[in-house]
Amino acid sequence: MKYIVLFLLLLTLYCCSSGNLDIETNLKQAKVRNQKLIVKRIVHNPITNLEKSLIDAGLVDVFSLDSNIIVDLKYSTTDNFLGIDLYGNFTKAYLQPDVAQKLINAQNFLNEIKAGYHIIVFDATRPQSIQQIFWDTLKMPISEKVKFVANPKNGSLHNFGAAVDVSIADENKIPLDMGCPYDFIGELAYPTSEAKLLTEGKLSQQQVDNRKLLRTVMYKAGFFNIQTEWWHFNSCRREDAVLNYKMIK
Repeated sequence: MKYIVLFLLLLTLYCCSSGNLDIETNLKQAKVRNQKLIVKRIVHNPITNLEKSLIDAGLVDVFSLDSNIIVDLKYSTTDNFLGIDLYGNFTKAYLQPDVAQKLINAQNFLNEIKAGYHIIVFDATRPQSIQQIFWDTLKMPISEKVKFVANPKNGSLHNFGAAVDVSIADENKIPLDMGCPYDFIGELAYPTSEAKLLTEGKLSQQQVDNRKLLRTVMYKAGFFNIQTEWWHFNSCRREDAVLNYKMIK
């Protein structure tokens, strides 16, 4: 009798261990399947018409040149001032080759000051057709509108691939607090008003310092900012862009 009990006990242990082995095997297989699916999505993600037009115009994918730069195109989401997904499946940041190199230099300068920190790209090359949507949707007097959106008839430097909207993330890829969101419309976004806003308690010293860090690395790389948006940086003047680059329609 005792041998029968022993046999049944061993059989139970074997079945349990086999079951656990099957579970572990299934988990491993599931992980492999997921990894393959992720790789497939990345490698075989179809090129959108917008991306093809940017490639044909000679622009380059920033992330492919420096994977330390984070790309989070806000106009490929509804997390923007319009609340509209304007880019659809297009999620890459393209710039003129020389402008992309400046951004890579900014990333390198940032790492010299703050190891492990990242430049985040919120918008890069923006077609003139999207610029027109901005212009038509933003309802305010033209004298105020031009502070935030360039008239599409003239073209924004974004339309030439010569401007970029950026911020900074720390070593954990958490964005630094800049005092107001990207594409915030109002004085809180003005670099020129930071001293006043700091005195009034509307910006903290840390928020101002974070903006200064961003400007420091972008300036050193050859960009310059505008008065009304802490995130926007131009690589050149509009007249130079017209001479040297093709506008993306």
